[in-house]
Amino acid sequence: MTTSTALLIADLVGVAVFAASGASAAVAKRLDLFGVAFVGFVAALGGGIFRGLVIGEMPPLAFADWRYATTAAITAGAIFWLHPQLARLRTTVLVLDAAGLALFTVTGTLKALDAHVPPVGACVVGMLSGIGGGLGRDLLTGEIPVVLRREIYAVAALAGAVVVAVLDRAGQAHSAPLLGAAVLIFGLRMVALRRRWTVPVATLRPPRTHDPGPGQR
Repeated sequence: MTTSTALLIADLVGVAVFAASGASAAVAKRLDLFGVAFVGFVAALGGGIFRGLVIGEMPPLAFADWRYATTAAITAGAIFWLHPQLARLRTTVLVLDAAGLALFTVTGTLKALDAHVPPVGACVVGMLSGIGGGLGRDLLTGEIPVVLRREIYAVAALAGAVVVAVLDRAGQAHSAPLLGAAVLIFGLRMVALRRRWTVPVATLRPPRTHDPGPGQR
């Protein structure tokens, strides 16, 4: 299997799992069929569209290749009709989102490197490719985006993107090592959810009120 074929397959799998994630979130918000399909489409293709615009891929593959939009639409439609059989919908959304994050981060970083984006910039593009779909999904369903919360999300994507860049520099950007990078992102995200790992946040102290002395009262 050539690298381009492996990238296409990983990209389409990422589209499918993010579409399922977005559609599941939309079903949980009780949106209609069009709403479910639209949220699934945005979740599936938002990160890829951003990536394409950054690396000068015009038009982005989401619009140029019919397989991307078709995969997103079919997956979202399947989730709409099959959701009664999906137990514990929230858990399903989280697992699918972690899988999409992993796949899109890896493919986004690789495509940025192939477009001759320097490694640091490629890692940022890969991270944003991974989190873009989830960001759009959360905004459309009225949730605070996961990437803005304390959860390990963007950090997991960035760690995986760095691994991909290192593998590429070492000439090891083959299917097995790249799969390992995707598993790293997925595993880190799922372990962080299970163990409730969080990113530190600033501690806000209440303003100190001036207490006048006895002679000033």
